[in-house]
Amino acid sequence: MADTLIIVESPTKARTISRFLSRGYQVRASLGHVRDLPKSRFGIAIEDDFEPDYITIRGKGPLLKELKQEAKKAKRVLLATDPDREGEAISWHLAQVLGLDLTSKCRVEFHEITSKAIKEAFKTPRALDLDYVNAYQARRVLDRIFGYQLSPFLWRKLRYGLSAGRVQSVALRLICERDEEVASFVPQEYWSLRLSMNAGNAEMQGRLVTIDGAKPHLADRATVDSLLATLPTSLKVASVRHSERQRQPAAPYTTSTLQQDAAQRLGFPVRKTMQLAQQLYEGLELGSDGHSGLITYMRTDSTNISDEAFAASQEYLRKTLGDEYTIPAKRTFPGRKMAQEAHEAIRPTSITYTPEYVQGRLGRDLYRLYKLIWERFLASQCAQAVTDTIQADLPCKTKSGNLLFRINGSKLRFKGFLAVYASHSDADEEDENQFLPELTKGKVLQVKEWLPAQHFTQPPHLYSEPLLIKSMEELGIGRPSTYAATAETLLRRGYIVTEEKRFHPTDLGRAVNQLLVEHFQMVVETEFTAHIEDALDKVEAGEERWQQVVDFFYEPFSKMVDIAEKEVQAAVILDELVDDYCPECGKQLMLKRGRFGSFYACSGFPECRFTRSIVVDTEILCPKCSQGTLIERKIRRGDRFFYGCSAYPDCDYISWEKPVKRVCSACGNPGMSRRVQKRKQLARYRCLNPECLFEETTELDDDEDSASIPHVGESDEGGNL
Repeated sequence: MADTLIIVESPTKARTISRFLSRGYQVRASLGHVRDLPKSRFGIAIEDDFEPDYITIRGKGPLLKELKQEAKKAKRVLLATDPDREGEAISWHLAQVLGLDLTSKCRVEFHEITSKAIKEAFKTPRALDLDYVNAYQARRVLDRIFGYQLSPFLWRKLRYGLSAGRVQSVALRLICERDEEVASFVPQEYWSLRLSMNAGNAEMQGRLVTIDGAKPHLADRATVDSLLATLPTSLKVASVRHSERQRQPAAPYTTSTLQQDAAQRLGFPVRKTMQLAQQLYEGLELGSDGHSGLITYMRTDSTNISDEAFAASQEYLRKTLGDEYTIPAKRTFPGRKMAQEAHEAIRPTSITYTPEYVQGRLGRDLYRLYKLIWERFLASQCAQAVTDTIQADLPCKTKSGNLLFRINGSKLRFKGFLAVYASHSDADEEDENQFLPELTKGKVLQVKEWLPAQHFTQPPHLYSEPLLIKSMEELGIGRPSTYAATAETLLRRGYIVTEEKRFHPTDLGRAVNQLLVEHFQMVVETEFTAHIEDALDKVEAGEERWQQVVDFFYEPFSKMVDIAEKEVQAAVILDELVDDYCPECGKQLMLKRGRFGSFYACSGFPECRFTRSIVVDTEILCPKCSQGTLIERKIRRGDRFFYGCSAYPDCDYISWEKPVKRVCSACGNPGMSRRVQKRKQLARYRCLNPECLFEETTELDDDEDSASIPHVGESDEGGNL
């Protein structure tokens, strides 16, 4: 019998840790939380200082019984859950269920799952951090009060089954307001003026930067034509300024920046990023190196790294790139004001586990995410990039005023961190990517061509998942562990839909948001929600009692609920009637939104239970049977679409790639998939015929977007292939 019982959350984590410890240790998994507030009732004693009534989660009884028996047999019990609020709360619940002394050193904390980190952590167990636990309790009680008092209000006033959340309702407001902003946006025309010039055998471009010392305002073509009529055929260089620009690398990843970068660079949904990061953290088989975690804990808002990790990065840079790529001291980055300095950014557990070393040991997506993390960390502690820049000013006096044209150019002198990792923002501006000949004051340059260009102001971008996460982080709404769940909850409840990876509110979402904004203005304000998050951080730091934070929220919130109950008249949202009729009873059909998407249902329900799926036909012939056409379907879980033959089950062809109407030049199949690389202005096509799979690349044509098959509707409740 083992002397020490160790309890972690997941079986994978348990298996990895057990490999680092002797036979005197037994490692078990709690499978997440073991206790929570009851689902069938409120579970909070408001009058008794918001005392929560925790109960055993359904299905966890047998597991807890086993853990109790094993705890009695063991000489000591150690709780090794994740190093955050939720992890501390799981340990606290376990300690209470198992009857452990809360002041004893029963808690073990580590931020990476490696042999060294595990063995060091078990040498220095600590007592439970009750400030962390209290921050968890405050958050849990706040969410319960918000949901259990506001959701029934929505049932009575709008539609049964609706729900609201302390963070998700603010996120819904952001999405609705952005959608309204884009819909009401009126583009404004403006023009820019560039010029192409000759200097000997070289050609370069400049741009108009000021007119009479102010930013040029060229509103229309007539204004531009009037200006062009006054311009000379040559310009003289009035001044030349040479300078050096140093570019610093980005910070190592936090949870939110990893989610955003993985979405932009790899196309990963946030949920997928976190699942892959969890696998990298909990450990993978590395051949002769055994089983080990590859990254540090992936839920963090800190950009700090350990001294040991910094030293390892410098040694690696010195050996692989040279001394000039190292830095004298650890580079630090500004972070969130309440970020835990004891925590680390997301980094590789060992810099020697290079992407090349692990590539054959990881699946494709795991490898791509790990490579991103490894490169970003190493670059963050690498020397800055150095660029030589030149700026030449060419003034011009005309009837239109005093004009100033400017030529900018740059040349990378020292790559620095760019030798390891380059983000999108590290790309040079278009007018700085030109090679410039030596320019001197007084040199006359001949104008080869004036290049006016028409532009229109653009509306702000609709929220995508990474953009929503970025905004939530900047506004202080939610925490890294909740970002992924927020958008998923809004999608699942039918408040928003996705089109081309952008969020659009549904009529239901707009109605819910309007009601909350009109009658619960304070609690859906970003500032108020951010204040609550700051207060939770203060509880975590031991600066405030958690009950005070709850009371600060509860008092005004409960008054708003009482007032709204009296003022708001019920306005039940009816499902949308469509111009079609039930084939069984003749009543009009309705468009309904269910758990797995939209579908048609008879308005005579429950007397008539007829339903019909919404089928999106791409009208592209099936490449396998050449009889049916490809039909768009939606998976039961998640927000992904796939394409299957309409002749199913006679034909079982399916594809995850979105088809376009394009004839394959190799086999003549009428459908191909298309992927766009906007930065390179390329479109990559691949034949949908599994026996061909011919690929070709073309330059991106703006009109090509109309050739793709849009998601014109979500699939039915139960008609997926």
